[in-house]
Amino acid sequence: MPRLLAACALLVCAACATSRSGVSPTPIAQEPPQGDPAASVETRWRVVATARRLLGQASVQWSGQRFPDDCSGLVLGVYASVGVPLTGSARPGDNGVTAVWRWTSAKGRLFRTGRPDPGDLVFFHDTYDRDHDGKLDDGLTHIALVESVDVDGTVSIIHRVSRGVMRYRMNLDRPALRSEPGSGRVLNDWLRGSTGKGPSVLTGQLFAVYGSVLPPAPDGVRSPLPVLSPQPKGGDI
Repeated sequence: MPRLLAACALLVCAACATSRSGVSPTPIAQEPPQGDPAASVETRWRVVATARRLLGQASVQWSGQRFPDDCSGLVLGVYASVGVPLTGSARPGDNGVTAVWRWTSAKGRLFRTGRPDPGDLVFFHDTYDRDHDGKLDDGLTHIALVESVDVDGTVSIIHRVSRGVMRYRMNLDRPALRSEPGSGRVLNDWLRGSTGKGPSVLTGQLFAVYGSVLPPAPDGVRSPLPVLSPQPKGGDI
C-alpha cells in the first residue's frame, strides 16, 4: 500500500505537466448561462458520451486540433468536439487549468454547493507539489468532467491522469472518507499520493469548485445514458 500511495503522487503531476502557475478560485455569484434547454441537455449527453469513449486510452490526440495531452487537453478536446471551445481567456503565465477556469468564470458559472449536472467541470487544487515545498499552496492544478451523480451524492468524474483517461469518484459530503464503512464502497479516490513531505489526499479533499458552461438541465429530464456498473477500487477501469 505505501508503494501504491507513493505512486499516486505522480498520477496528476504527469498528466498536467504543462502547468506553470495556479490561482485560488474565487467564485462569483452568477446567473446560470441561458440557452435552449433541449439543446443543452443533448450537448451535455454528448460531452459525457465522448469522454466515456476515451476511458482507458493512455494518450488522447484530437484530429485537426492541438491540445496538450493532459487533463486540460482532455476537457478542451471533449468540449471542442461538441462545438463549445473553452479557449480565449488565458493570461500570461496561466496553466491550462487556470485558463479554463478564467473562461468559465467569464462565460459560465462557478459554484461550490449544489448538485452538478453531467458534463459540468470540476476544478481541483494542489493535486501535486508544483513548487516542491510539501504544502498545499499551488492553486488550481487539475480539471475533470462530471460523468454522473449517485443518489448519495458521490460524483463520478472522468479525467486524464498519467495512466490515461480514468474514472474516479468524489463525495463532498464525506470528503475525508475513502470508503463507506460496512459496504466498503469507494466514496473518494486518491488524487495526490504521499511524497514523504505530506500524506496522501483524496479527491473530495482537493476539490476547489464546479464549473458550468452550458445551461442547466431542466428538472425531471432523465439522462439517456446507461447506469454505470459498480465502480472498481483504486480508480481503475
